[in-house]
Amino acid sequence: MDGKEERVQSAAAFKSYMLKNSTKSNLNLYDHLTRLLTKLMDEQPQNAVDVIEDISSDVKRGLLEEMQSTLQDLPETTADVELAKQQRLLFTRPKDVDHEEELVETPLPNVSELSFYLEQAGVGLGREEMQRIFLALKQLVESQLLLQCRLWGKILGTENSYIVAEAVVEGDDHSIDEPAEEEEREVDTQENEIDQLPQSTYKLPSVVPKEATGTGANKFVYFVCNEPGLPWVKLPSVSPAQITAARQIRKIFTGKLDTPIVSYPPFPGNEANYLRAQIARISAGTQVSPQGFYQVLEEEGDEEDEVSQSNYEPNPDFEGIPAAEMAESLSNWVHHVQHILLQVRV
Repeated sequence: MDGKEERVQSAAAFKSYMLKNSTKSNLNLYDHLTRLLTKLMDEQPQNAVDVIEDISSDVKRGLLEEMQSTLQDLPETTADVELAKQQRLLFTRPKDVDHEEELVETPLPNVSELSFYLEQAGVGLGREEMQRIFLALKQLVESQLLLQCRLWGKILGTENSYIVAEAVVEGDDHSIDEPAEEEEREVDTQENEIDQLPQSTYKLPSVVPKEATGTGANKFVYFVCNEPGLPWVKLPSVSPAQITAARQIRKIFTGKLDTPIVSYPPFPGNEANYLRAQIARISAGTQVSPQGFYQVLEEEGDEEDEVSQSNYEPNPDFEGIPAAEMAESLSNWVHHVQHILLQVRV
């Protein structure tokens, strides 16, 4: 009886040894031999002793997870990878461009110098992001006929952000788009005449016409993109009705230009129009400069002073104001951009 108990204990100890999982494959020898013998019983191959190693490998390989395979992993297609592919094009130089180009005047300002001064003031987007934005602006200038182009700023959104570029487009017409509201009013009038309803004596207030491109709130053209390297999208011109509605509502940007604006009072347009209206308000109210830094351009044929005051340029005779005086009194600072009046005209 003692020898029998010893054999039982030895068998139990050996079985527990075979049930011990491997630290590499998380498999154990007992289950592996069970599956191997089962496979041999089902298939009954010829010369089993010669192919036992291959069958053992097949059984073990079938239990391994896909990530533990020796095959090459599939490439990742996440949003960050796709964005990196788009931004990679910013750092490539076109093959058809001559490396020994003559020095010509560029419509872009010195973004590196601007970033340096912003860092001195404790603001800015960081050197790395500013460099990518500079390359994106350069890409915009090469794709569009722009006389001037600068970084206007960055507006944050809930899903995406907007990088805004301010530009002057070459050959842009100064026409005014006729509002579609007049056509709707004519259709409504015709329907009322057919129905012969009582005519109301109330007259709708006159619609303030949109300022022509290149003047007033539409003096500049604005392009936006969500990230450097993504396509630039031109924002539409802003109308007085959109600026009036933007003054009365508060909406958080989503980062998608086609998002409808649900508000009261109703806003005439989508997020692209709302963004353009807020850009016009911010541009008219937040641009200041030391007194005398800019001078008004006097053009021939300007009969009114208000027309000439909208065009300005740096004053070459400006000698500068000491920093202590500029910090002491606000009288040394002026708004060089005309503000938007109550009738929503500049």
